[in-house]
Amino acid sequence: MSEENNVEPKKVNRRAWLKLIGAGAASGVLPAGDAAAENAMAGMHHPVAKTTGPDEEPVAAYEFLNGDEAAFIEAAIDTLIPADELGPGALQLGVAVFIDRQLNSGFGRGDRMYLQGPFIEGTPEQGYQLRMTPSELIRNGIMDVNAHVRDQYKRTFDALSEEDRIVVLTQLEKHEIQLPTVPTVIFFSLLYDLTMQGYFADPLHGGNKGKASWKMLGFPGIGGMYADKIEAWRNKKYMTGPMSIQDLL
Repeated sequence: MSEENNVEPKKVNRRAWLKLIGAGAASGVLPAGDAAAENAMAGMHHPVAKTTGPDEEPVAAYEFLNGDEAAFIEAAIDTLIPADELGPGALQLGVAVFIDRQLNSGFGRGDRMYLQGPFIEGTPEQGYQLRMTPSELIRNGIMDVNAHVRDQYKRTFDALSEEDRIVVLTQLEKHEIQLPTVPTVIFFSLLYDLTMQGYFADPLHGGNKGKASWKMLGFPGIGGMYADKIEAWRNKKYMTGPMSIQDLL
């Protein structure tokens, strides 16, 4: 996707956000989230995901995110990838649902992660070094950011104006905000990566509704679906919609 350098100060330009961010920084030694807080949040009502498109299908309640967390994620992804002249934004394509499912999955629980310690500061090449699982990292990071925003703006992140949300996310990206519970660089990088994954992943996983991002890019989807067309259409223009895993089911 092409990028532009001209970004209006009050409206984020998707082409400026949809670029690879050089993530990779040493992670710190942090304790796991407070058990009482975790238990309290685990028992909270899980809200229904927002839909902003007129033809959106109803979606189930979030499996992991509670109300405050869902509001943060929806506001964050809508700021990172907003709808514009190129196509729908992350919120419209169900990226919040994708993130919720990932946090509630084996990935979010750290099923394949070594979490026994010792937990020491590592190099970027050594990868994830925290004692927190990815879901704990996101949960604690959201609480940290909301606490910072309340201190600075007297409201939660989702209640900020679009301009102020851009300011906060930019500060997180540049590590200008030091979060007390989680490393800023790792929290923002995971949030950004999950947003990008949900926007471009196979719709089977909850995001990229209607294969809209694939259609926007001209991505054909699963290459193997077109194996029988190679000979008949060799050196000819072949136009068709993208195919996903769901099309095989």
